[in-house]
Amino acid sequence: MADDRQTTEQRNPAAIAIDRASTREILEVINQEDARVPAAVGAALPQIERAVEAIVARWRRGGRLFYFGAGTSGRLGVLDASECPPTFSSPPELVQGFIAGGDSALRRSIEGAEDQPETGAADVARAGVGPDDVVVGIAASGTTPYVIGALGAARGRGALTVSVTCNRGAPLAGYADIPIEVEVGSEVIAGSTRLKAGTAQKLVLNMLTTASMIRSGKVYGDLMVDLTASNAKLRRRAVRIVTTVAGVPESEAVRLLEAAGYRAKPAIVMALAGCGAAEADRRLAEAGGTLRAALESIPTRTSKTPAQ
Repeated sequence: MADDRQTTEQRNPAAIAIDRASTREILEVINQEDARVPAAVGAALPQIERAVEAIVARWRRGGRLFYFGAGTSGRLGVLDASECPPTFSSPPELVQGFIAGGDSALRRSIEGAEDQPETGAADVARAGVGPDDVVVGIAASGTTPYVIGALGAARGRGALTVSVTCNRGAPLAGYADIPIEVEVGSEVIAGSTRLKAGTAQKLVLNMLTTASMIRSGKVYGDLMVDLTASNAKLRRRAVRIVTTVAGVPESEAVRLLEAAGYRAKPAIVMALAGCGAAEADRRLAEAGGTLRAALESIPTRTSKTPAQ
């Protein structure tokens, strides 16, 4: 696909004279264009749904989720992957992000790195990608050689492949079992895909991991019951979660959390089943780690919960 056919490279009529606009007018144009993004993501929900179902199925087989991208796309993948462990207590290897140029490219642009498909393929090999894994290639243009190389190598290793692009019919989609195409249109600054395209990609990646974690039992109601309480803010959140679900006073929630190593799920089971941490862990293990299933096995549970 030639650059002049990519919508992400075309000029936006709403911004043709934006350099002559006032600050307020500039902000209004950006805001109006940003407002188009959620609808574009909504149009891709059927493909996003397929990807989530595939991720959950492969996680159950012991597989992993990998993101590969360059520039803004790569940074967004690394960001989404890095936020999963503290939010869901997932092991760091479950969701991994790779960016062309390596970790130094997270802070300093290394634009030439994206032009090497063999580097993408090498990163896939180094990660040990296999048939139980899902590999997501992220590229607004859908033409980034590094990402194409990564997705091609992943497919060759039997992994399920997904592409996230902002141009329809881009070359990257041809390497994907599930192509997710979010057409956000031309940018306020022509070709600057850190704007609408970047916003769309972040929304899609958030959906992939969040929905997959919910479907994997990492959330109860709308509460992150599997959070890692690694700082004061998260410990306070854990206390609120236990008091909300178990219906116990704050002081009792703190006592239960301390006994459970500040893990909310076993603390909740301890409160409602009247058991110790070891028994709570056993009940959760029998329920596949899902709090709702563990609580449903408690015959006399009467506490109010956020989602019945």
